[in-house]
Amino acid sequence: MWISISLVMSSGFAVAHEVVPTIADLTVEGDTIRIDMRVNLAAQLSGIDLDNISDTDDAENVDDYDALRALSGDDIASRTDGLVTTWSAVPLLVVDGAAAALALNGVSVPDVSNIELARISDVSLTAALPAGATSVLINWPAGAGDLVLRQQGVDEPFTGLISGGQASGAIALSGGNVTTGWQTFVDYIPVGFDHILPKGLDHILFVLGLFFLSARLAPLLWQISAFTLAHTVTLALGALGVVNVPGSIVEPLIAASIVYVAVENIFAKKLNPWRPVIVFGFGLLHGLGFASVLGEFGLPDGQFIPALIGFNIGVEVGQLTVIALAFVAVGWLAGRPWYRRVISIPASCAIAAVGAFWVVERVFL
Repeated sequence: MWISISLVMSSGFAVAHEVVPTIADLTVEGDTIRIDMRVNLAAQLSGIDLDNISDTDDAENVDDYDALRALSGDDIASRTDGLVTTWSAVPLLVVDGAAAALALNGVSVPDVSNIELARISDVSLTAALPAGATSVLINWPAGAGDLVLRQQGVDEPFTGLISGGQASGAIALSGGNVTTGWQTFVDYIPVGFDHILPKGLDHILFVLGLFFLSARLAPLLWQISAFTLAHTVTLALGALGVVNVPGSIVEPLIAASIVYVAVENIFAKKLNPWRPVIVFGFGLLHGLGFASVLGEFGLPDGQFIPALIGFNIGVEVGQLTVIALAFVAVGWLAGRPWYRRVISIPASCAIAAVGAFWVVERVFL
């Protein structure tokens, strides 16, 4: 019960603004190196710590971010030079061991009618490339969130996921630094895990909804198996682009799935025959949600399958961790005659309340 209540409290009942990775393409053109970014400039300018949050509303300085989001696209663009200066001081780009000064080559910031929506801008940076240069290194600043870096125009290009405060390692300008399938697989396990713990509150509540029907292994195993099978299918189909359902449809339905399992827990004392089938259907929806996250990283086709498998394993480890924590917290009390009345039903009511709020929020707000 206390797990669910604490999750309810931490949700803040605020409009969700999910943190998305920055995607950058690295290209050499003669004596110039160019970095083309797709980036949330307002978030970067605000100083929000994007490394440790999944929702910008959870940031300590969210008011600064909200003020920036209210500005016009031209106003945001006019502040980009200062951000580039900050990045150069890190230094963001290192050529053959020496810091390279970045220049703003171009910036395009869209105007949006709804400031609750994140604005993803196009930013182009350039730097002079010394004669005979052989390698570059990217230092992504701490607090800047995840960066997907893709080398362009060479054979066997580098593609990597760089977390805030981390570096890419040396990247040969001539190519040959292609990330192996094994490296990509390993890199994306924590990405999937992170999308559950701590960033996937809606998925956490759904899994807890399965847990609070019964903490006994058999009912839980049936439900988790159905859920895992289903979201594995749609994660693959959605991420590959075979199935494409807008988030405006998927996200409210995910919230509705949380309400359903929680409400059924209140009235059902054991696993009904149809419950695994229904959970399978809801798993299809959650898989589409996971696919949208993986799709944001824009991986090239050659690295897609290992990233998909690694991400999915990370998701599964995250879900099992949620279940394990729930067992440690209250599962050992499941045999007590008062467990359902004192723990399972109140916890399910709390989960249903959050899910119902999210349904309304995602449909109408």
